[in-house]
Amino acid sequence: MQPKTVVTINSNGRQSASFIRVAAALGWQVRAQMKDLNGIVAREISELPNVTVFIGPLEDKKFLDTLFKSAHVAFINTTHWGDEVAVGRALADVAKKAGIQHYIYSSMPDHSVFGKGWKALPLWAPKFTIEQYIRQIGLPATFVYCGIYHNNFTSLDFPLFRMELLPDGSFRWQAPFRPDQKLPWLDSEHDIGPAVFQLFKEGPRKWNGKRIPLAFSLLTPTEVCAAFSRGLKRPVSYRQGPIVINVPTPTGYREHLAALEETLARQGAEYFGPDLQPLCPEAAIQLWEGWRDIQEYAQEVFPVEEAANGLTWMEEGELCGFFNGIMGLAELLDQARL
Repeated sequence: MQPKTVVTINSNGRQSASFIRVAAALGWQVRAQMKDLNGIVAREISELPNVTVFIGPLEDKKFLDTLFKSAHVAFINTTHWGDEVAVGRALADVAKKAGIQHYIYSSMPDHSVFGKGWKALPLWAPKFTIEQYIRQIGLPATFVYCGIYHNNFTSLDFPLFRMELLPDGSFRWQAPFRPDQKLPWLDSEHDIGPAVFQLFKEGPRKWNGKRIPLAFSLLTPTEVCAAFSRGLKRPVSYRQGPIVINVPTPTGYREHLAALEETLARQGAEYFGPDLQPLCPEAAIQLWEGWRDIQEYAQEVFPVEEAANGLTWMEEGELCGFFNGIMGLAELLDQARL
């Protein structure tokens, strides 16, 4: 495949950064829009070969014209900061005017359209509105729907994905989902880039108008905690319970969490909706077979990210050694039964 010039936006975010690392390494010219160069990821991306950083606001039409001029393709992940729908429409208009050959947009479902009395999730529904607009203007486009990031987990006191460190050295994840509710999972940094690049390789002739759920596993909360336990070699348990918010949280995100708790947890709606969920995980695995599972993430990446946040639990190994011995014995017994 001949190298292309690709446009990305919000390029220091997990999705765009994952793709940029792959595209730049394979010789593509990347035009990476950012608001500024603050932060470790922004600086890393700016120093990669084949990457040109464009600093500017997405609300500026002249800036967008410059960003897209003579580019071939685009991977676009809008965010809820500002008027997301207005920005999404403007980006699509400029891309069509510039003759973009393949526009991959990171969308999400609007659960209210399925006719089941489900509420829309406030931070997801605007993306679905933008998707419909992209279809209406006839831009050759593909729509990826990303599952829950492995990277969401933290032992810091953040809502929904807190992996709480208990006094005995074990972890506990509390969330409103049923223990047996299947949820789609994705390692955003490791797997989004290769999957999106494969879509570009196969092109709009195959993928124009298609929706692809990017989730490489469907696991229940209980299964997620078991995978974390194997990876961390210490007990990890799941407890079904309400979302706890103990830290300052923007109103919009609070509303999103409330709708998520009602629609996905209490009403049991599929994360991607009933049309896309059955395609998981096969649709994603067909694009990228080298995906990283939750156990591997927990073992190799989670402690590193925790240490970067100033946490030191991974250095306190007495319980880990004890639990490691128990798990090793259990594995030997399993092998003996075979």
